[in-house]
Amino acid sequence: MKCGIVGLPNVGKSTLFNCLSNAKAQSANYPFCTIEPNVGTVSVPDPRLFELEKIVKPERVLPTVVEIVDIAGLVKGASKGEGLGNQFLANIRECDAIIHMLRCFENGNIVHVEGSVDPLRDKEIIDIEL
Repeated sequence: MKCGIVGLPNVGKSTLFNCLSNAKAQSANYPFCTIEPNVGTVSVPDPRLFELEKIVKPERVLPTVVEIVDIAGLVKGASKGEGLGNQFLANIRECDAIIHMLRCFENGNIVHVEGSVDPLRDKEIIDIEL
């Protein structure tokens, strides 16, 4: 399964990606810090798998793996080619699931691409562009 993290620039997509995948993707306070998608994997532990291992005794046990993709920030007008528009949308098309990241915190040190924090507005922007 391939799961993409989407949202406006500077909402924490790369930070979440790094937390989930133990990667060290660049995370910085400016829009489009991520241009090319970062890809990592997350092992999904399943206690049932270990119970089956006791019964079947296979040579090796491989837990399910989810591929996480840190996709560049989406901006208003992406569907019309603004920002990384078509590249962004192509990256999303390759994913089986989407993690929709919204910024719900104020911090004067972190620039918001729309000038203010408004999670509902930001969600609508992403929904329209998708």
